[in-house]
Order: sequence, then structure tokens, then C-alpha cells
Amino acid sequence: MQRRFKINVEGRDYDVLVEEITDGGSGLYPDRQTMRPAAVQSAPVAGVTSAPTAARTEAKPAAGQGDVVSPLSGVLLSIEVEVGQAVDAETHVATLEAMKTKTMITAGRSGKVGAIMATEGQSVEAGQALLTIA
Repeated sequence: MQRRFKINVEGRDYDVLVEEITDGGSGLYPDRQTMRPAAVQSAPVAGVTSAPTAARTEAKPAAGQGDVVSPLSGVLLSIEVEVGQAVDAETHVATLEAMKTKTMITAGRSGKVGAIMATEGQSVEAGQALLTIA
């Protein structure tokens, strides 16, 4: 599928035609449908004492099959949908900013937005569920 985008680089507008590769590709980008958060392991640092890990953080639930997840760590700039709204596959559902670059997040499938699990302005991790499409 090809999508046309307009971008602006240093004051100059460019029209860009981008083709999505769906044959498995090179594996550079994760599959949003099967992406799961990675377990984080921390190593003890000599001379540093702290409270037990369980007291400091709560475990985040793993993303489910209908979840739209963040493709990378960053700040959630906007959520473009509401609970109960019908969306098609590839509908723009949220915008994320990481390293001064905005990333449009799209729905991976058609359905209705069941729940929104993140808020605008929130820092999110790669693989974190942002919303659910039922």
C-alpha cells in the first residue's frame, strides 16, 4: 500500500510517496500486532542501596491482541480518537514525539475503540499499550 505525505524540511515542502512493505520485511521494525513489552532487568550497583523493586514500581500489564502499542519510547502528544469511535485499519489514532520527531500511530485493524490507556503529555515506553480496538 502506498501513502502520500507532505513534509517540510528547513522551510521547503516536499511531497513523499511511501510504500508499506508487508511481506515480513527486514525485521527492522516490530510487528505492532504481536509486540510485547520487554522484561527489564536491573543489575545491583556496588555501594548503592534502595528499596525493593516491588515497592518502587508496579508491573505494567502485557499488551493484548487488540491493543495499539507505542512503537518507541517518547511523549504522547495527542490521541485522535474517543472511546466507542469506529476506526478502520491504518486510521491515525495518536501522535508520539521522540527526539523532536513526531510519529503518527495508526490502528492495526478495524473496529471500535474500547479503552484508552494513556493520556496526552504522558511519557510512554516502546510496546506500551495506548488504546484497545475491539
